[in-house]
Amino acid sequence: MKTIGILGGMSAASTALYYDVLNRGARARLGGLHSADLLIRSLDFALVEEMQAAGDWDAAGLMLNREARALEAGGADFLMLATNTMHKLVESMLDGVSIPFLHIADATAHQISAAGLKRPGLMATAYTMEQSFYTDRLRAAGLDPMLPGPEDRAETHRIIYDELCVGMVREESRQSYVEIAGRLAKRGADCVILGCTEVGLLLNAANAPLPVFDTTEIHCAAALELALAA
Repeated sequence: MKTIGILGGMSAASTALYYDVLNRGARARLGGLHSADLLIRSLDFALVEEMQAAGDWDAAGLMLNREARALEAGGADFLMLATNTMHKLVESMLDGVSIPFLHIADATAHQISAAGLKRPGLMATAYTMEQSFYTDRLRAAGLDPMLPGPEDRAETHRIIYDELCVGMVREESRQSYVEIAGRLAKRGADCVILGCTEVGLLLNAANAPLPVFDTTEIHCAAALELALAA
């Protein structure tokens, strides 16, 4: 099994999900006492969030690059970034890094296309929804992503940062997410991307009004396929 290098902590809640999903997946595929071979660097999200809020993406990119290099030096065979939003900085993060990188949007787009779907609604942080780095990647894969309306985008973002990132799961917020997904469906979305690694804490196949693509689950499945490939 190849060693998966995970750059996480953005937030700690999502990185804990990655750890759980990867290990459960390895056990399901290999049986017995098997678990995933992981090398994890978990950052202090408060520092990252300060850079995000200040728009200091250059400093954030330098920080991610330093940590990606450390994961490579530590023995990782390939890298994954356990956050959708910070994929904004993939180019600067990978400067001087020679091992492969598994992009979360590419893995997600592949699954949506394989399901015969085309027009995903995207529920994520405001950075991921409103900046082009993520939607452009989906469009390059042949998809036609759509966004929630302005008020729904603000509420989606608020719930992520004020609640989910600090481990708070509220039923009122779960219902808000279900309703936002419903409004996307009414506008023509044929599925919804849970485009922040915390969104799946509230929205899933059991309560969403249209098919869901959980980026955490998809990213982890793709990582295990790569880790176990001959």
